[in-house]
Amino acid sequence: MDRPELPLPQLHAFTVLAEELHFGRAAARLGVAQPPLSQQIARLEAKVGHPLFVRGPGRVALSPAGRELLPSAQRALAGLADGLAAARAVGSGRAGRLRIGFSASLALTVLPGLLRTFRERFPAVELDIREMTTAPQLAALREDAVDIGLLREPPPAGEEGALGFRTVLTEPFVAVLPSDHPLAARRTVEVGALAEEPFVLLPRAVGPGLYDRITEVCGSVGFAPRIVQHAVEWQTVCALVGAGLGVSLAPASIRRIRLRGVAFRAVEPGTVRTRVAVAWRRDDPNPLVGQLLEVVGTG
Repeated sequence: MDRPELPLPQLHAFTVLAEELHFGRAAARLGVAQPPLSQQIARLEAKVGHPLFVRGPGRVALSPAGRELLPSAQRALAGLADGLAAARAVGSGRAGRLRIGFSASLALTVLPGLLRTFRERFPAVELDIREMTTAPQLAALREDAVDIGLLREPPPAGEEGALGFRTVLTEPFVAVLPSDHPLAARRTVEVGALAEEPFVLLPRAVGPGLYDRITEVCGSVGFAPRIVQHAVEWQTVCALVGAGLGVSLAPASIRRIRLRGVAFRAVEPGTVRTRVAVAWRRDDPNPLVGQLLEVVGTG
């Protein structure tokens, strides 16, 4: 379909005159003299090929062609005004769509409060929340499939590439034990006491940073964990521990997962912690990314 070449000033002049039905009042409303208004209307009528107004002594009325054009002209101008307002809202970061990837365990810590604060400040923004482990989040960020990542143990300094990272919080580890395990009788468990235990852990492929951090914690006290089972989600890890398949080391927020037969105990040394970070593409032009980073910084 051919697009009609109707300049906006002509369309605007037509709708104002159609509403006022008086050249003098319409010209005053438009802030122009009457002759330029008459010229705009004449040019539009030439494009339509028919008179849009019936002119008579002391009166102006819409012609049949003018009555037919008016609703479409009003809708077009209103649609353009809405489009401009929406574009300005998106451009200023007050509206639009933000795609956020998050590690499941963060639903137990920072995610609810962060989303609540962001929604309160930017209610017009559409949030697309996607549960993803760390490695898929990093891939999705690099491929422009998400705008923001909330993950554990970001890559070490020097390996970030095009991504930026900001630590949101750090939290200690806990030992995850079958509730009838002898170590569950203690208030705290030394990491070294787990040296002879079978381990249930997340696969390294889904969270290499956290996996390496856990093995590093074990290595710092002289052993490499003997991993007998992998599970992608922490809830599954805890369920397998409760079933007696082994023990685990997990971020402290995992204690909020309530499963029968599972005990969580603080570990020594208590200075051992894991990082939670927000990640983004450094060259991302989406202003909503900066808005969320601001919320993280003030939260």
